[in-house]
Amino acid sequence: MTYEAEIVIVGAGIAGGSLATALARRGKSVLLLDKSPVHRDIVRGEFLVPWGVEESTRLGVLDVLLDAGGHYIPFAVPYGEGIPPDVARTRTLDLGKLILGVAGPLTFGHPQMCQALDDAAEAAGAAVLRGVGDLKVEAGHPPTLAFSVGGQNQSVKPRLIVGADGRGSAVARQVGLRPTTDPDHHLMAGLLVDGVVGWPDDEFSIGTEGDFRFYIFPQGHGRMRLYLCYALDQSARFSGADKERKFLEAFALSCLPQSELFASAQPAGPCHGYPNADSSIETPVAPGIVLIGDAAGHNDPTIGQGLAIAFRDARLVSETLLGNGDWTGDIFMPYAKERRERMKRLRFAAKQISILTAEFTHEARLRRRRVFERMAADPNLRVFMLPALKGPYGVPDHVFDQASWDNLFS
Repeated sequence: MTYEAEIVIVGAGIAGGSLATALARRGKSVLLLDKSPVHRDIVRGEFLVPWGVEESTRLGVLDVLLDAGGHYIPFAVPYGEGIPPDVARTRTLDLGKLILGVAGPLTFGHPQMCQALDDAAEAAGAAVLRGVGDLKVEAGHPPTLAFSVGGQNQSVKPRLIVGADGRGSAVARQVGLRPTTDPDHHLMAGLLVDGVVGWPDDEFSIGTEGDFRFYIFPQGHGRMRLYLCYALDQSARFSGADKERKFLEAFALSCLPQSELFASAQPAGPCHGYPNADSSIETPVAPGIVLIGDAAGHNDPTIGQGLAIAFRDARLVSETLLGNGDWTGDIFMPYAKERRERMKRLRFAAKQISILTAEFTHEARLRRRRVFERMAADPNLRVFMLPALKGPYGVPDHVFDQASWDNLFS
């Protein structure tokens, strides 16, 4: 069988699947490719912040997320060092009130949601191929893509190739688009667990105690995605045959109510760690090629922006394609310019928030106490923590000013 399409999307994850769905629903001819036979747990990409929920709505795929088990967790309880659990509960934030029309952050299983988006794209008329290998991409007008699937070699000359193939993108590499990566600041590890009965399904928590930054994201029915953020010199902390047990035991934190719930949780996926690795491609565009999602550069996962970035990328690229008859020339330069500014702001926010919350020295603890006491006394200062929830353009510009953060830290 020979495949033809005006748009080929390489990578059937969240970014690629959502773009394929949006375009196919608008009548575009789409071929969606992925190297993996099935989607697997990659230990990230399961918490969609409110501004990302808004982006998925504007893209037109929120229905897919909800139909496939998307779970709202509107209440943020700020458990953490120096705050008794009962006091933390009095400071619970209702994030369903943060952005008009958005019911709060959304959680879901990453493999299941990727599959749901792929199925939605296929239902709308896109062709979806899994287990694709031997990928070769050449930029141009038109670009050329060759691949193998099911033992057969294929060659396609679409009007556009979209690289949505994640970190270390083969599309980016083959057309000469190289990322710039910041130095690592810390490590993160995650684990999906079942059987956490007793924690409210509509509450999440992110906080710091001791030498960990912890993340607790319920997905409903006793399932949770847990993360820990820790220092670079602790790379072997969650390794070995009993790494899941060590990971869950680390949640025996005094700031958490019923912390014993986590020790008895049942692992439901791999325990895997990775560096924060903020990276960017200055201009994720080549002739006949555009990159989206992690393929175009990714943010430090400390502030959980990956999914929101992917949905915004997909929306902007889809609007560009749907609003222009000619896909040559510089039509993607406005997208590239906006993405550059967006990632600059999010990179800055992630760096400052990491300094505040993901360093574990005595000096860092004193800085946290000082800053959080100031925020408790002056709620207006909480705006410095809001870029992750309201997005890079949802807060005042001074939040992205170094002098403002230096003053906050002083």
